[in-house]
Amino acid sequence: MNWKRALVGVLIALPLIALLGFGLTRDPRVIPSPLPGRAAPEFTLEVIRPGDKLGDVRTGDTVSLAELRGKVVVVNFWASWCLACRSEHTPLSQTAERYADKDVRFIGVLYSDVPERGREWITQMGGQSYPSVRDPKSMTAISYGLYGVPETFIIGRDGRVAYKHIGPVTESVLTAKIDSLLAVPGAIAPVTSK
Repeated sequence: MNWKRALVGVLIALPLIALLGFGLTRDPRVIPSPLPGRAAPEFTLEVIRPGDKLGDVRTGDTVSLAELRGKVVVVNFWASWCLACRSEHTPLSQTAERYADKDVRFIGVLYSDVPERGREWITQMGGQSYPSVRDPKSMTAISYGLYGVPETFIIGRDGRVAYKHIGPVTESVLTAKIDSLLAVPGAIAPVTSK
């Protein structure tokens, strides 16, 4: 009778061990997204804080993705309560300034946060060169399949999502992806995320 219990225990434990082993071989930062290669979800969102240096909009204006067609667009989802957002703030702002004279636009989307806190956070961080918008009820975040913040989407001139980055994005990643999209109009950069 004891050998039957042992056999049942082994039969139950083997699939669990196999599943655990499989899970340990996966990179938890790589989350597949259906968006790269597809049309970017459209949005029109209210500006909560214009950019300090690239401010072609004012508070209360709206930014529409459709109006930016033909340009490379970097959409960064962030929040004032997000600690990881602090490390990417300066690289995003500096990269936006570097590409200011090219067909590249940056937009910060405040996620699940209060606009006043977002404005205070930007001020505490030393400003921001590009505009930030609010996403009421997180509808834009939902349409982009956001897992959390920070997440950055780079949209090609053709209006398709070329790249999705989960976690704090670096200046080198931004520069490489933007340059590849500027080099060939309508080109889509390789779809990877680190």
